[in-house]
Amino acid sequence: MDTKLELLTQIAHGIATHFGNNCEVVIHDIRKEDIDSSIVYIENGQVSNRKLGDGPSEIVLETLKKNPDLLKDRLSYLTRTDDGRILKSSTMYIRGKNNTIDYILALNYDITGLLTIDNSLKSLLSTSETEDDEKQPKRITHNVNDLLDALIEQSVALVGKPVALMSKDDKVAAIQYLNDAGAFLVTKSGDKVSNYFGISKFTLYSYMDTNKEK
Repeated sequence: MDTKLELLTQIAHGIATHFGNNCEVVIHDIRKEDIDSSIVYIENGQVSNRKLGDGPSEIVLETLKKNPDLLKDRLSYLTRTDDGRILKSSTMYIRGKNNTIDYILALNYDITGLLTIDNSLKSLLSTSETEDDEKQPKRITHNVNDLLDALIEQSVALVGKPVALMSKDDKVAAIQYLNDAGAFLVTKSGDKVSNYFGISKFTLYSYMDTNKEK
């Protein structure tokens, strides 16, 4: 274990102990060649049902795709688990030489019970008849296959119609979304995406090249 990771694990343990069992603390190693097992440390993994050696989140893929100089810590946003619990999350980028991202330190605090209390209070105190819908929190995935499935679902939702009704432009838009999200960093993702959208691998790469030209 290198010195930086050793320090991070010490901090992660302290945070998890301080905030208790509802606070999951995760460290992703961005330098690993095998991103399928990016989690190198986790405490209170029961919060998201993840474990040591599990795969990356969407933010990890985004990190690998983007210029490190443009990345900023994301603090206090909502995510959700497979079983519907809501988490308050924060993501911090741990940098190395030349400002590269070496690790991601993520906090996920289960606020489901607190939201139940909050909603009860809002119902009692609110005088407004309508409220704007909040943006739906993204699902926390356990492995790259689940993550790829979630990204494909989001690409279809973005287009707003099932694959059977999609035009070429619709599929190009969906594949652009997947490319921007880092989906094609996942091993053999091209095969799965091609099969899902009913196109050949050649067509898939053609659509990706079309987006680059634009």
